[in-house]
Amino acid sequence: MNKMKKLFQSREISLLLVMIILCALIQMRNSSFLTASVMNSILKNYSYTMMLSVGMLMVLLIGGIDISVGATLAFSGMTASLLMRSGALTSCFQVFLASTLIGTFCGFLTGLVIAKGKVIPIIATLGIRYIYRGMSYLVSGFKSVNASSMLQDYKNFAQDSTLGINNLVLLTLGAYILFFIVLRWTKFGRRIYAVGSNPSAAVVSGIPVDWVKISVYTIMGSICGVCGSMYVSYYTSAQNNMATGIEMDVIASCVVGGVALSGGRGNVAGVLIGSATIAIISKSLSLVGINPFWQQALKGAIILVAVMVNVIVQRNMDKHILERREV
Repeated sequence: MNKMKKLFQSREISLLLVMIILCALIQMRNSSFLTASVMNSILKNYSYTMMLSVGMLMVLLIGGIDISVGATLAFSGMTASLLMRSGALTSCFQVFLASTLIGTFCGFLTGLVIAKGKVIPIIATLGIRYIYRGMSYLVSGFKSVNASSMLQDYKNFAQDSTLGINNLVLLTLGAYILFFIVLRWTKFGRRIYAVGSNPSAAVVSGIPVDWVKISVYTIMGSICGVCGSMYVSYYTSAQNNMATGIEMDVIASCVVGGVALSGGRGNVAGVLIGSATIAIISKSLSLVGINPFWQQALKGAIILVAVMVNVIVQRNMDKHILERREV
């Protein structure tokens, strides 16, 4: 009985229940929603957003934030696309590798500014967001890269499947499994939680806080690089304004998933459910015939309700912990 009670007090279970109720309500309005084709479309369409969310999880866990992810994605994807068009990259793997390396370097610079420059994360990433977005326009000469200039295997990547699973979805699942292992069972993962929970105590404990911060932002940049190639492969076009505003959905996915903006609290399972919820909301509003002008407002309201439920559950959990300590 106590185990069942503990299960239903779980933050992840409460989020899952909200998502199930949401899906049931949408299904009542549109009977084609809970079908394999629609679910596959949602996962494929929002795969890069979901992958960015797991990277943002680590950034938020250390008490940071990164609102430059959309610009980093665009700069990485655009630069790799330009190299592909010039003939410098001759395979799909090389395009992904180039985009990932560019994103990694961008993330490293961001981490360096925040950790060593002691700049507040939101201010640093706001400025970097404009820099990387501007660089995307500059390197491309304010032009786009269209499908005719891309490698055929690269264009096919987003549509092809491996082991019956779409490649974009498979990459995203792989990222979630990898970071679940990292955060749960590695020394680096424990250091991330320690830095976010109490930076001063982490320093006293001998944890290299600056190194952890730089590493986390570098990893976030790497994920942006991978997502840059995923995005371009999916749309078979590299635009300078691609992924504009995506950071809001990414941060919302984490918040809905129970990640504390103050740092030190959150996990991969919660973010997976949170990002899936955001994806479902984004896709379903048009399916049920909601006026486009109301979609953003309704999306915000649903997110707010999900967060409120999560906060209530978290408070109950904290209350029970305090009660046990008093006993």
